[in-house]
Amino acid sequence: MCTRHHRHSIFCILPPYLLRSVLANGSKAQKAAASRALGIDSTLRSMRAQLAVAQSLSARRSRKLALPPSRQRSIYTADGGEGLPGKLVRAEGQGPSGDVAADEAYDGLGHTFDFFLQAYRRNSIDDDGMALDATVHYGDRYNNAFWNGQRMVFGDGDGDLFNRFTSSLDVIGHELGHGVTEDEAGLVYMQQPGALNESLSDVWGSLIKQWVLKQTADKADWIIGAGLLTKKVQGIGLRSMKAPGTAYDDPVLGRDRQPGHMKDYVDTMQDNGGVHINSGIPNRAFTLAATAIGGYAWERAGRIWYDAVRDARVTDTTKFADFAAVTVDVAARLPGSKKAEVKAVADAWKQVGVPTS
Repeated sequence: MCTRHHRHSIFCILPPYLLRSVLANGSKAQKAAASRALGIDSTLRSMRAQLAVAQSLSARRSRKLALPPSRQRSIYTADGGEGLPGKLVRAEGQGPSGDVAADEAYDGLGHTFDFFLQAYRRNSIDDDGMALDATVHYGDRYNNAFWNGQRMVFGDGDGDLFNRFTSSLDVIGHELGHGVTEDEAGLVYMQQPGALNESLSDVWGSLIKQWVLKQTADKADWIIGAGLLTKKVQGIGLRSMKAPGTAYDDPVLGRDRQPGHMKDYVDTMQDNGGVHINSGIPNRAFTLAATAIGGYAWERAGRIWYDAVRDARVTDTTKFADFAAVTVDVAARLPGSKKAEVKAVADAWKQVGVPTS
């Protein structure tokens, strides 16, 4: 759910198969929360495409006319309802609101803006100064967070399986990162292009967290959604970029289905052709490249991936091998490039079974 077979999509952090597992295995209350989330996600799919096309055209017409980079954040609350944007609770420059979720969203949006500006000189997620808006307390214990092309929307979680979705910085970075990928490459949200789309968001989310914590690649946890699962759940997060398939193994959530190698690639019609499942393969490739290169991952490995997604050869239908080849080429042309870095990128893709030539 929370997806559409279209370039412009609703992007949700929780994959539909995970919610369906809760629906099959959970308690009565857990099933009710999962059912509400799936129902909301399904409704959202039908609301997005026409609006997104209009926004895309408008954004492209106004490109290059933005003012100098500056944060423009607005945080709203839906107060448990489903109306958007909701009531404004904190605007840019105002002090803490006292609402934990609102203040976490405010800080997370700021960290994301600052990361892209300082690391890659990108002016907001559209590189044109886009204001960053968010709505918190969406729905009744809504188990998800999503980017709808206009704003971030966060549920509070059910408090049983999931904590509030603003509590994880990499979740915020992941969802806003979809806006970067959509703006630059528009990867179709199906099969390999969709899995690459998901992987890129995991890359941005993890790098933002590492940047804030000032962690080198070897010190990072490479977990997406760390802290999002409650203590009742047998798991450490939603995904492990370093070791796909090991994030959780729980009686209610089921077992993490992500593969880390092309030999285990999952052919499925669910999850838009496995976009959340097969993203483990390029995720592991990035982690291998980043740790082999060493240092701060956003400086070299992240720069290679960022320049690659902006490369004209990466289009809406780009598959793993196509993207891999571009990353190797970009690594060779990056200012200050070293043969060891190029080899690290090529070897990383080789280790996950993706050819680069």
